[in-house]
Amino acid sequence: MTLSRRDFLKLGALITASTALASCAPFYRKITGDLPATAWASLNPLDFMMLNRITFGARVEERNRLAEIGLQNYIEEQLDFESIDDFSCDLQLSSFKTLDKDANELEGISNQLFDGYDRETVPNELRQAKLIRQLYSKRQLYEVMVDFWSDHFNIFIEKGECFYLKTVDDREVIRKHALGSFHDLVFASAHSPAMLTYLDNQANEKSHPNENYARELMELHTLGVDGGYSQQDVMELARCLTGWSVKKHFWLGEFVFREEQHDSGIKKVLGHTIQPEGQKEAERVIEMLVKHPSTAKFIATKLCRRFLADNPSQEIIEKVAKTFLQTDGDIKSVLRVVLLDGLAYLQPKYKRPSNFVLSASRMLNVETDGVAINQHLLRMGQQYFKFPTPDGYSDHSQTWQGNLMPRWQFAFDLIRNEMENTKHNLQNLLNVLLTENLEEDIDAISSLLLGSPIERLIRDQLIDSVTSAGANADEALQVITASLIASPAFQWR
Repeated sequence: MTLSRRDFLKLGALITASTALASCAPFYRKITGDLPATAWASLNPLDFMMLNRITFGARVEERNRLAEIGLQNYIEEQLDFESIDDFSCDLQLSSFKTLDKDANELEGISNQLFDGYDRETVPNELRQAKLIRQLYSKRQLYEVMVDFWSDHFNIFIEKGECFYLKTVDDREVIRKHALGSFHDLVFASAHSPAMLTYLDNQANEKSHPNENYARELMELHTLGVDGGYSQQDVMELARCLTGWSVKKHFWLGEFVFREEQHDSGIKKVLGHTIQPEGQKEAERVIEMLVKHPSTAKFIATKLCRRFLADNPSQEIIEKVAKTFLQTDGDIKSVLRVVLLDGLAYLQPKYKRPSNFVLSASRMLNVETDGVAINQHLLRMGQQYFKFPTPDGYSDHSQTWQGNLMPRWQFAFDLIRNEMENTKHNLQNLLNVLLTENLEEDIDAISSLLLGSPIERLIRDQLIDSVTSAGANADEALQVITASLIASPAFQWR
């Protein structure tokens, strides 16, 4: 059967029109004892929703593990990420030549016009590696937090020398501290050549103070826009940061403090007098910022928005912020409160493009090198490290609800294996069921993708629509699977 895109859209429209799947929130049918036996565990709706927040789309083995040990124990396993064997994912990254290089080496690679290297080699490998980790790593909560902090400390990879400096920032700042201490994370970011370059602090000197980094350090990284600082505080912090720069020659791309460019006068930030101490001045301000109650509330709000709801309850925000202050910003302790106490506040969230393509790919055990999927992310507006402003890609559902056609196209290309070096394993997943019954197969795959089978009436209408066009059982299953991925229900998590 050759299915045209028009035919495919008609099938998707059938799902879209159904009362079960066309709502603005996911549909979860109550799981009953008469469902067909499947190779993947049935989860209650809240556990299924939370599992899809702490992963990039729950694989069969992750569903089964959660069903076996319970949500709390599962979260504890994921928080202890270093004890999780991730050899298979690391093996897939072993062919990349740039991920472990220092800035000086990366700049040299970027200037080579032979042996397959050029200016795009370093950023392309970084993007590809990020997707492969999100897709294949068993350390899913860790990768989710890497993604969260990458947005929080956003760096536009195409600005200046960030195209190679970001690789070091990703390794030494974000990935190194993603589940560690917020203090250490901010401190590392403040000394990151990529961040200083992106926000122009390498041009911040006493004769011409540049406020860009000082402003974003307060507004986006710590206190938040309503965190109680003033324009005068920004100006004074910028003075503290004069001389914080990046080496241009020997040890290219490393942090350097240039004493001769530093404003050595007394400053006053957030009501505190900062005595002249050179590099230590800004570091003392950072110590104040990371312990500030406004920072605790700001970070708590963003974490609750990422994991729980677009407009999280003030009650859970306050509880998370309290834990943040009590633990000096210990990220694991904070996440326990978000993920366990926050379960009662869980609401549907619309998938960002990365969550959409990754959830479909992970649930169908896709094999890929990531290149073609990254191209789909570009079309959907979320290519990694490509957001130009410091606030990072939005976490609000409304931002991403406008254009569904690229998502439909992805579902179409994925299920027909039309993406280069990318192949789904739908049939292999279903082979373990030992059934040749199309209705039961569709119940199983919709349970995998949506958390429960679709209504039987809708299922039977889909089968009739496809088989009447001449499809055999295998073709019908693939077409309906693609339609499920393109359906409104799958756009939510």
